This record gives sequence, structure tokens and C-alpha cells, in this order.
Amino acid sequence: MINKLTSTLVLQVALALGGQLALSTYAFAEEMAPAPTAVADPATAPAEPVAADPAAAAPATSAVDAAEAETASEAHEYGLGALWKQGDIIARGNLIIMVIMSAFTWYILATKLWQQQTVYGQHKASRRLWEAKSLPEGINSLEANSAFRMIAEDATAAYKQYEARQGEKIHLGEWVHMSITRAVASVNSDLQNGMAFLATVGSVSPFVGLFGTVWGIYHALIAIAVSGQASIDKIAGPLGEALIMTAIGLAVAVPAVLGYNWMTRRNKVASEQLNSFGSDLHAYLSMGVRGGKKD
Repeated sequence: MINKLTSTLVLQVALALGGQLALSTYAFAEEMAPAPTAVADPATAPAEPVAADPAAAAPATSAVDAAEAETASEAHEYGLGALWKQGDIIARGNLIIMVIMSAFTWYILATKLWQQQTVYGQHKASRRLWEAKSLPEGINSLEANSAFRMIAEDATAAYKQYEARQGEKIHLGEWVHMSITRAVASVNSDLQNGMAFLATVGSVSPFVGLFGTVWGIYHALIAIAVSGQASIDKIAGPLGEALIMTAIGLAVAVPAVLGYNWMTRRNKVASEQLNSFGSDLHAYLSMGVRGGKKD
């Protein structure tokens, strides 16, 4: 009986120790085993970056450069150079006419200004004539190309002709006055040279530019009819041509009108100076009053 109990107790102890050893071995095996590798899902896995292909990038860069070059060329298609290259013979002729009118306008303005300023200076120098002891001495003190010297010489020549003539004669004052009037009118005529051209340019050039505007609009309508659509790229050139013609016409007309008014005013001042000198000369030759002053 005791032996049976002893055997049973030994068997239970052995089973308990074996279970503990098995559990320890299993736990150690789990700790030492490598972690399982997760299988990547092709649908959810991130795509790897693809290296840029230089051969594919080169055409894209060339396309950008070509687009920029095309834009730059289009920007130059609407300037004055494009107006001359794309314009027909009528547009070019219209432009040439306005350029010629503008060139002559500025030439006349420059020459008239110089001429008038010369007359103003000669008027100041004419005071030496009345400061001289005699009229011939005073005339010789003036410049050879002076308009006031020419008037004085014509007046003295008329005076000498009157004194040398025998028989019936008109009054001395009337004869000298006619000579002085002719001389002053000759100088005034020289001052008026070119003024008619300025007036013509000032009144005509806007209509010349307007003709160019109408011609440009006509070309725009033709472009619309040919293309079948009123897109801005089809009518921008002709309309730009029309606007440029208008601007050029105004640019030619405005200086001509302003210059004409200014030159007319300055001519009036010069004419008054010539008439004043002629009156003083007439008074001296007909009545002996120096410088036009009355006793």
C-alpha cells in the first residue's frame, strides 16, 4: 500500500516537472524565433520614384523655348516695322507723305525761327543809324545783309531820284513813303515764306491720317471675311495699323498748327518793328525829324 502511494506521488511530481520544462522551452523558442516578414500588397504599396529621363526632358525644354520665341516674334509683329513690312503700297505711300510733311514742318519752323531772331537783332542794331552824325554814315554802320539797311538805302535812293527829277513831281513825302512801303512789304513777304505750308499741313495731315485709319479698318474687315471669325489675332494687325496712322497724322498736325500760330505772332512783331523804322525814316527824309521825333 505504501509502495503504491509512493509510486503515485513520484509519478505526479515527474508530470509536474515535465510540464514546467515544456512550458519554459516553448516560451524560449518563441523569443528566439525571427519576426515574420509582412508581404507587401501591390495595390497599396507606394510606388518607387522614377528617375527623370534626360531624353524626355529635352523635348519639353525645346517646346518651352519655341513657345517663348513665338510669343516674342508675335510681339514684334505689331510695331512700326511690321506696319512697313505688312502694309501695301497705299499704306506705305500714306506713311511716306506724312513723314515728308513732318520733316518740312520742322525744317520751316527752324528756319523761320532763325530768320525772325535775325530780324529782331537787326532792329536793335538799327538804333546806331540815328546815333550817327549823318544818314549815309548811319546806313554804313549797319550790316550789309540787314533788312533795315535795305529799307534805308531804298528810301535814300528815292529821295535822290526825287531831287534829280525836273518838272512836275508828286509830294516828296508821298514818293518816299511809297518806296519805304515797297521795301517793308518785301521783307514781310520773306518772313511769310513757308507759313502757307504750315497752315496746309496743320489742316490736311489729320485727314491723311484718317485715310490711313479707314484703310486699316478695311483690311481688318477683309481679314474677318477670309477667316470667317472675328478673332483678335486676325484683326489686331490691321486695327493696329489704323491706330498708328491716326497717331502719326495727329503728331504731324499738332506741331504744324502750334508752329503756325507762334510764327504768325512773331512775324507780326517783326512787321511792327519794320513799320516803325520805316516811319522814322520817312519822317527824317520828308521833314528832317531825326528818329521820327517831332520838334
